[in-house]
Amino acid sequence: MTQVLATLTVPWIPVAHRLEVVRAASLPPDGRTTSAFAFVSDSAGRTLMTCVDREGRGWDIPGGHLEPGEGAVEAAARELHEETGLRLPPSALSVFAWQRIELLEPPPAGYRYPSLAYMVMCRAALPGPGAATRPPAGSESTRAAWLTRAEIDRLCGEQTWSLLL
Repeated sequence: MTQVLATLTVPWIPVAHRLEVVRAASLPPDGRTTSAFAFVSDSAGRTLMTCVDREGRGWDIPGGHLEPGEGAVEAAARELHEETGLRLPPSALSVFAWQRIELLEPPPAGYRYPSLAYMVMCRAALPGPGAATRPPAGSESTRAAWLTRAEIDRLCGEQTWSLLL
């Protein structure tokens, strides 16, 4: 069963578009997934977040682009480790949502995504409190932390994924 939670537009897509935030327990309906993210919570109700201190990016859910031949859940597990230092096997993550992005106009020159793309959201819940983590050497992330919902709301503003917390 899929449920559209919101339909919106975002400033980081340069042409007219529709972004749908969808709750779903399965992967999107076709092979156009470009990115995957990992929502990991602990028994204290905190969520593991990553921070990139360049280009004004700030705090975000760990995640990123799929590598060639990589599945969404595997990408989410890899990105989680690369951005926070927490290593979970892909089997510990489950798909619970995705974002469907459809361009309503032709993409501009140099736009690197298809006109219909998906961003998959995975989750995991740890049985105890989350241990301190930090991104491994060479990561684009500068730090990671377990944040409460109030801290996430304050630090992350109006992220499209905030509907999923």
